[in-house]
Amino acid sequence: MARQERAVRTRSRIVQAAAQAFRDQGYEGTSTTDILKRAEVTRGALYFHFPSKEAIADAVVEHQIELLPPPVATSSLQRVIDITFRLARALQDDIVLQAAVRLAVEETSYHSGRTVPDLWSFQQFSALLQTAQEAGELLPGVDVEDTATMVVGAFTGIQLVSQLSHSRRDMLHRVSVFWQTALPGIAVPGLLMRLDVGARRVDELERTDAAEQGRSRSGDESDVVG
Repeated sequence: MARQERAVRTRSRIVQAAAQAFRDQGYEGTSTTDILKRAEVTRGALYFHFPSKEAIADAVVEHQIELLPPPVATSSLQRVIDITFRLARALQDDIVLQAAVRLAVEETSYHSGRTVPDLWSFQQFSALLQTAQEAGELLPGVDVEDTATMVVGAFTGIQLVSQLSHSRRDMLHRVSVFWQTALPGIAVPGLLMRLDVGARRVDELERTDAAEQGRSRSGDESDVVG
């Protein structure tokens, strides 16, 4: 068990170190030697976990999956909104996600089949919007795939502009403004007024996540005691 835990920690160190390098230097500007120095691991340890630099980049890109807890909103359209707020908050602080963005948008030799739509959970957006359409949340004539593509493209552009102009400090505000502008062309009037697109929505989401984590820890402790 101790060996397994050590392996998990080593893998995490490599991913974190690689993310710092990819974020700061890009894919082409980063070598495995750079990653080794930042992670302070041996070359053997690195290749035990990752056969190539591309495999490390894949792990960085896939990190976004861990950032999306199950949505709690009852409205599918609100869930789409919440995903963008969660990602916006994470982009302000999470080095691995910041690196994933750079890997996704830069033209480099890194080609693993992952695209910007994959990075911004295109499939999840599409599925939720399809559910929203079936529940009567979307205006007649709204195309699910086109709308998912629009959300992905808009969010990608918003975060890039925010990064360049304010180091992503205004991400939440920019996402809020996007939804205020876009929703009248997507949501039915009866739902429109009930959707929460304020920048403070993310605070509510974080409180919910913290409460859920607290319940989960209490449950784990109960299992141990029992």
